[in-house]
Amino acid sequence: MQVNSTRKPNLVSDEKGLTTVEYIIVLGLIAVVGIAAWQKFGETLTGEVEAAEGYISDVVQ
Repeated sequence: MQVNSTRKPNLVSDEKGLTTVEYIIVLGLIAVVGIAAWQKFGETLTGEVEAAEGYISDVVQ
């Protein structure tokens, strides 16, 4: 079976798959950064709420 030699350059110059992979990598990095930021923000928010609860309980008593 012969391979069509005119098709070979088309496969080499095809960059659709490469672009898709790049987008997936960027999306993955954004997701990782977003999750890390959300966790840090959640810890900070939890600390602020606990501090506010302490202030409120001191005022009420």
